[in-house]
Amino acid sequence: MLQGLLSILGIYKIYEKWLWHQVKSGIKPEHVAIILDGNRRWASDRSLNPWIGHHYGAEKIEDLLNWCLDLDVKSVTLYAFSTENFRRSPKEVEEIMRIAEEKLRVILEDEGIHKNKVRVKAIGRLDLLPEKLQELIRHVEKSTKSYDKRFLNVALAYGGRAEIVDATKKIAQEVESGDLSVEKINEALLRFPFVAVRLQ
Repeated sequence: MLQGLLSILGIYKIYEKWLWHQVKSGIKPEHVAIILDGNRRWASDRSLNPWIGHHYGAEKIEDLLNWCLDLDVKSVTLYAFSTENFRRSPKEVEEIMRIAEEKLRVILEDEGIHKNKVRVKAIGRLDLLPEKLQELIRHVEKSTKSYDKRFLNVALAYGGRAEIVDATKKIAQEVESGDLSVEKINEALLRFPFVAVRLQ
């Protein structure tokens, strides 16, 4: 069995090198967006609490960001926590918020973030997050706001329906204030606020 496992690992390493060569030699993406999903299933398959899966998933984010740096990807968006996730158990939500706070602190002190001039921006309905986490987000954003070489967007409390409501409210406010006429409303105006590649 061990020999079979080593054989599989050897094939995987070859496959990994082949994939790396394909990506390095091909057209590089400007923006990579990733939904952080599957952590609960991973934990469930191992009879672990869901937040253990979230912890291990979060540990892989550093590798992911380093890969993107190596590939010279300019913008990365991580979809980390949707508004629907608030329906999970209070304990699981609390643990996810704790992990988010822990990882944001790592980002704040990460030499690579500052060396590579990565601007960090949290996007979504941030007012739904714990105040302590909101304050940390503001601190991280402020410490990287002058950077413009690369962009890291972290979507927290995001969701399709919520974003449609937010976009509609924004348009209504602009019409009401006279900054926008009804005739000018089109599909381009219905860009969801959490989709941000190059942030000013």
